[in-house]
Amino acid sequence: MRSVVQRCLGGRCEVAGRQVGGFTGEGLVALVGVGREDGPAEARKMARKIAELKLLRDGRSAVEAAAPILLISQFTLYADTRKGRRPSWSGAAPGTAAEPLVDLVALELEERGLVVARGVFGADMRVTLTNDGPVTIIIDT
Repeated sequence: MRSVVQRCLGGRCEVAGRQVGGFTGEGLVALVGVGREDGPAEARKMARKIAELKLLRDGRSAVEAAAPILLISQFTLYADTRKGRRPSWSGAAPGTAAEPLVDLVALELEERGLVVARGVFGADMRVTLTNDGPVTIIIDT
């Protein structure tokens, strides 16, 4: 499982011109991709990392700051660009396997007391954010 996590001062996700998730103020935007070999253990580990990494100002974690998280499924994090000009998505899990694991990441974050806004799995989304710092990290389980 892979994630690109950004410390942000607001983020929102729109589908078909309608906001489906977002937050204002300090929080995190997490783009989460699921690989073919990933399972519940990786989803739980990813949620723990997103919640507990000290990415916010003053060295706080999302849990410590009660910071909101905008969680967006992102199969393109598994792009293989080593050959040619067209990425291969063969490393990404199919939607039927990936969606429940992205949902599990969100559930695990919520169980830690965090407010989690979500995109819509498989939808054509427009994600807008204000990166703070900027701080952007990659997590790979």
